[in-house]
Amino acid sequence: MDAPVRRYARKAADAALELLYPTRCVGCEMPGELICDECREALPWIEQRCACPVCGAAFGDMTCTGCEGDWEPRATVAALGFSGTAARMATCLKDYHELRLAPVNAAAMLVALQEAAFWPARDGRPRFDAGSVDAVCFVPATAEAYARRGYDHMELTARELAAMLGLPLADVLARDAASDQRDLGRSGRAANLAGTMRVVDDVWGLRLLLVDDVVTTGASMREATRALLARGAAEVTACSLIRVW
Repeated sequence: MDAPVRRYARKAADAALELLYPTRCVGCEMPGELICDECREALPWIEQRCACPVCGAAFGDMTCTGCEGDWEPRATVAALGFSGTAARMATCLKDYHELRLAPVNAAAMLVALQEAAFWPARDGRPRFDAGSVDAVCFVPATAEAYARRGYDHMELTARELAAMLGLPLADVLARDAASDQRDLGRSGRAANLAGTMRVVDDVWGLRLLLVDDVVTTGASMREATRALLARGAAEVTACSLIRVW
């Protein structure tokens, strides 16, 4: 089947699916768009000027209760708070196979990164500078989660974000299984994830943008950063779609 025929067949299939299962807003379920105008206007954007440059907490610029200033990434940028439509943007991609959200979520992260470029990290440099990043990498799903879903939601998002930034994607991390994090506190999450991230390719000297969907205590992001730095990465800047506060 040549390319024009494949494109036509795909469009016909998409049209049929839309007829059978119309697109609905992930926030309010109104038919039409993945995120309707009203829900888009209500997104809980984090103002980067007020955010903690270390952990990305929404109101931690002066005094942060979300960290002790000891996180391994040189800066952390988060786009949205975990509520309403924003929470659904993460969960519908991760757990409900709405793969069309990958570029939407990546675009939200890009907006936050662009805003963060105007505010200093703890080292005095901008929190984000695309010219000072060599590649985009991501906190991966476990093999079990990948087998269950059939895809890695953060790989899809990171690939879209890398393309938007004009940077290569570096699929360099693997993740071993750990116990369920949801009922664990800050120290418990850190202990549960210790040693679960492995670097599977050369990262020596690279300046990396590490992305994840949701940062709560930061255990996953910090463990991934430690693994990258231990294998010789020059520095890691972190970015998440959502920061729980």
